[in-house]
Amino acid sequence: MTAEADGVREVLEKARAEGRTALTAPEGRKICEAYGIATPGEGLATTADEAVAIAGDIGFPVVMKIVSPDILHKTEAGGVIVGLHTAEEVRGGFDRILASASAYDPDAAIDGVQVQRMLDGGHEVIIGAVTDPTFGKVVAFGLGGVLVEVLKDVTFRLAPLSRGDALGMLDDIKSAEVLRGVRGAEGVDREALAGMIERVGALVADFPEISEVDLNPVFATASGATAADVRILLDPEPVKPAERLSRERILASMNRIFKPRSVAVIGASAEAGKIGNSVMRNLIDGGYQGRVFPINPKATEIMGLPAYARVSDVPYDVDVAVFAIPAKLVAGALEDAGSKGVAGAIMIPSGFAETGNHEGQDEIVEIARRHGVRLLGPNIYGYYYTPEHLCATFCTPYDVKGGVALSSQSGGIGMAILGFSRTSKMGVSAIVGVGNKADIDEDDLLTFFEQDDNTNCVAMHMEDLKDGRGFVEVAKRVSRTKPVIVLKAGRTAMGARAAGSHTGALAGDDKVYDDILRQAGVVRAPGLNDMLEYARALPVLPAPKGENVVIITGAGGSGVLLSDACVDNGLSLMEIPPDLDEAFRAFIPPFGAAGNPIDITGGEPPSTYANTVRLGLSDPRIHALVLGYWHTIVTPPMVFAKLISEVVAEERAKGNDKPVVASLAGDTEVEAACDYLFDHGIVAYPYTTEKPVAVLGAKYRWARAAGLLG
Repeated sequence: MTAEADGVREVLEKARAEGRTALTAPEGRKICEAYGIATPGEGLATTADEAVAIAGDIGFPVVMKIVSPDILHKTEAGGVIVGLHTAEEVRGGFDRILASASAYDPDAAIDGVQVQRMLDGGHEVIIGAVTDPTFGKVVAFGLGGVLVEVLKDVTFRLAPLSRGDALGMLDDIKSAEVLRGVRGAEGVDREALAGMIERVGALVADFPEISEVDLNPVFATASGATAADVRILLDPEPVKPAERLSRERILASMNRIFKPRSVAVIGASAEAGKIGNSVMRNLIDGGYQGRVFPINPKATEIMGLPAYARVSDVPYDVDVAVFAIPAKLVAGALEDAGSKGVAGAIMIPSGFAETGNHEGQDEIVEIARRHGVRLLGPNIYGYYYTPEHLCATFCTPYDVKGGVALSSQSGGIGMAILGFSRTSKMGVSAIVGVGNKADIDEDDLLTFFEQDDNTNCVAMHMEDLKDGRGFVEVAKRVSRTKPVIVLKAGRTAMGARAAGSHTGALAGDDKVYDDILRQAGVVRAPGLNDMLEYARALPVLPAPKGENVVIITGAGGSGVLLSDACVDNGLSLMEIPPDLDEAFRAFIPPFGAAGNPIDITGGEPPSTYANTVRLGLSDPRIHALVLGYWHTIVTPPMVFAKLISEVVAEERAKGNDKPVVASLAGDTEVEAACDYLFDHGIVAYPYTTEKPVAVLGAKYRWARAAGLLG
């Protein structure tokens, strides 16, 4: 530990010994000095004469602030006076501050009055850190000053963070342009600001007992950054990091769970309508080729298979046990399964933590850990893994194989996933219910899907994360090669918690999730249908190689709406250069419109669509196409669909593999045309201009995060 860090430890231990959860301003300044965080010249005065002397030494004008471990919100207590220019004003200000503090809290311990050089000029920003219940230490940056909680123009990152991450935060707020300098104003010193952000992240990572840091305002100018006010709060009992299994241990269990040689069904039944009957029937009817062992002490045979009283009676190894018995019987059966060496316990029963039975859930977790069994659930519908024809669920079998793995925390959402997959013929590798997440959670699933050659895209519905940092760590790795899509429920439910600082208040909503999931490369879906459509479409679209998007449309109205959708989804409409403009004009009528969107008009024959789309695919300056089709007699929907599919296939064969999405407006025939296009690698939707562009925007967000755009 460095001498500077020793000084920080000394300050923190003194506060803890005194039973305090907040540092005084001078203590905060000492910690800032240890971490190279610039603060203005200042001193602590215990008399009016001392205040005048300090002001004379550091120079006028000055700010005066009460210093008391019992007064956190100094402004509310009348404990801050700014703009004092003379010795007389300082002397009077000293007396006034003490009187106000005494009136605010007569029992408050007063250390004195802080006299600080007054800063002006530049931009006021906030830099802080907070302990988030999901992600742990999180760093914040945004516009500061008195309106910080009104404007809420702030962004978050996990701590500690790199200089690159810190610089990225400067560009991630809505007011980023202001910091760069507008209307002739000087931009801020970006390196100085990023350095301060980085140091705050290092501070809270080094000292977990620091729960919140608030530097507000920080005056950022062209020549540096200085924290005018420092507030540091402490947590008497810092949260311990979550315990994590190694990747090797996770895979050892997950491979046995998803590729089991044998499955036991505890609570198997021959009676239709029972969950144990549905699970047995789905395993058999779904085509699972491994051994299936019914477990039922009252039966000798179920569905033509010999039944056993207990799992331990099975004369073969058992990889997975599916529990279809009441919650009160689970613990005993799990002890037996654990002694048998089962790798995975699939806990369908409800009646655990979701109903308030936390003790019951804690008991089965303890049993599982003692035996080295991984729990999936409880309170789930089961799971599917189509490469193994495995339907370990009480729902209906699903056999359309593909590369999309889906999970849900809710059974109802799981049913929606299943229904959508069946209706859209979306090929899936897995559908998994995680329920209460007593043990196996999204981190474990991502670890498996990362190395699963049968999976090329992962979509997850979640209501919470048990270990946000663990999820980010795995998601960052997976998203470099496979899109990870997340539907996070409860976007507005986190906000109402008491906070001791501006940073704490700002971190009390969904913005933390939003920023940190994006930092992990995750594509966040705003709603359930969006998640499902992203999952269906992203594997179909090739990754773009650049940002230039071009719209080709047969209807001017669609072109305008498609343009709006592109802007809404962060896509860059290409500025068409003169030579390319001339090339497009050669294929469209004189009353059409080149530029972007390229309006070929509605009465054009199929050849116009073919020629313009071929040009868009073959020109290397164009990186993605958005097509707007209008139903006409000249070019009927299925003619358009087959023609575009042929052109795209021909260009892909030449190496011109670009994402193409299409919006089809017309009568009901456009529905079959969209299905045909989807089947041929072109994402198409009827009756909407928003959805195809939203899907393209999601693909771009993933490609940027994966570093595919340069």
